[in-house]
Amino acid sequence: MNDADARFYISIFLGRLPYLVAIVSSALALAVIVASVLPPRYRASAKILVEVPQIPTELARSTVPIQVTQQLQIIRQQITTRDDLLALADKLGVYGAEKDEATDEDIASDMRSRITFEEIGLGSPYADAGPSVASVGFTAADPDLAAKVVNELVELMLIKQQQQRTGRAADTVKFFDQEVARLGSDLNRLEAEILRYKNENADTLPESLEFRRSQQTSQQERLIALEREESDLRAKRSNLVESYALTGQTVDGRVATPEQQMLLELNRALAEQLAIFSENSPNIVALRARIASSQAALRSRPATENSSAGDKRERSALDLQLSFIDDRLRAIAGEKAAITQRIAELTRSISATPDSETVLYSLERNRTNLQTQYNTAIARRAEAMIGEQIERRSDGGRFSVLERATPPQYPESPKRRRIVLLGAIAGLGLAVAFIGLLEFFNGKIRRPVELVRMFDHQPLATIPYISTTDEIRTRIRRTVAGVFSAAAAPAALVAAHYFYMPLPLLFQDVYRWLTALV
Repeated sequence: MNDADARFYISIFLGRLPYLVAIVSSALALAVIVASVLPPRYRASAKILVEVPQIPTELARSTVPIQVTQQLQIIRQQITTRDDLLALADKLGVYGAEKDEATDEDIASDMRSRITFEEIGLGSPYADAGPSVASVGFTAADPDLAAKVVNELVELMLIKQQQQRTGRAADTVKFFDQEVARLGSDLNRLEAEILRYKNENADTLPESLEFRRSQQTSQQERLIALEREESDLRAKRSNLVESYALTGQTVDGRVATPEQQMLLELNRALAEQLAIFSENSPNIVALRARIASSQAALRSRPATENSSAGDKRERSALDLQLSFIDDRLRAIAGEKAAITQRIAELTRSISATPDSETVLYSLERNRTNLQTQYNTAIARRAEAMIGEQIERRSDGGRFSVLERATPPQYPESPKRRRIVLLGAIAGLGLAVAFIGLLEFFNGKIRRPVELVRMFDHQPLATIPYISTTDEIRTRIRRTVAGVFSAAAAPAALVAAHYFYMPLPLLFQDVYRWLTALV
């Protein structure tokens, strides 16, 4: 760029200066209006210290094992519910007369957008297990209202945190109380069922199995002894009858021949063998054959030998012995029947013992399991009661107010200086763009180089445009008028601000008047 081009662009800038001043002034005035109209927003905040459990978990464990982050998130969701936010807005009059114009959903949504939560870590190496600080903030047009809302939110958080921890601890104790009562009732019912089953099946219980087996063995031995005695008595009775029939004397009579003594010995031996061997045994067959031979020999003796003078006396002795033997045989038969019935009952009870043992073991196993659960529930209820005491004393982790909210002295928004500066920069950019567009669409030839570019020949000479005095005066008046017009709006705002009413109040009145018209 040579000197001619620089002078040319400077001349263009000076020529378009009224546009530049007008656009920049308008944008600056608009920015001032916007910055003044926007209501101030004050933000108050408070800090809450989130403490870790005071009692080591190795000594006593809390029943509310919630991490700090989770606890804050839960409480945040609880206090930002629709009903709680509407109640908070009504209590503190956040919306005043505007409450009737807004719906509940709009109020709840606006309250959520104004509330801010922020967790400030303390650099603990244990992350969520360490203490932390939570910041709660609220934005409002009134600084006192912002501080009141924040303090109310802090109180809500403290109450919710305490209710959350004590409520959970109480619910845990209540659950284990119910569990202990239920298990105790089930245990009593099962013990009653076991007792009833034992009473109903006392003869088949496994603990008396050995006793019943020993009884069965002794009864069987007794039955064998009775059978042996019965056999002996029957043999003795048969011998007595047979001896009296053959000799006319009893075995223990006055006279006994060698044949009769032999017959008695054989009958005694037969009785003993019958207790051991069956009827088909060779020994039994041989004894019976010898007995039959002896009896035949005695029958072949003269009848005079069988009759004697003392028949009447012998007959009486025989009847006494037979009567004694018959009484004994009847007693043995009765005892055998009783023993047989007892053996049958013992056999039946022993056979039924496995089934009773299975049922009883099942009941005992259920009782053992219930007893284990009952003992576990008792131990855990004790731990839950300790945890409840910890939460009631706030030793299991608590929230405490580190710094309450106070009314802020300066608004957080809007940033009025920043808005005015941005408006000036935007106006300058618009002015440059506008001037650039004007020059882009301007087809006039104003420099020799443009004439050469148009005709593609070098002119011999160029004569610049010479303005007349009237044209120069007209141009100066337009420039002055443009400058004064552009400066009129800011000057009017400045004058109104200092001599009539501060601009923020003025624009707020205008804004309310316009909204009332709409």
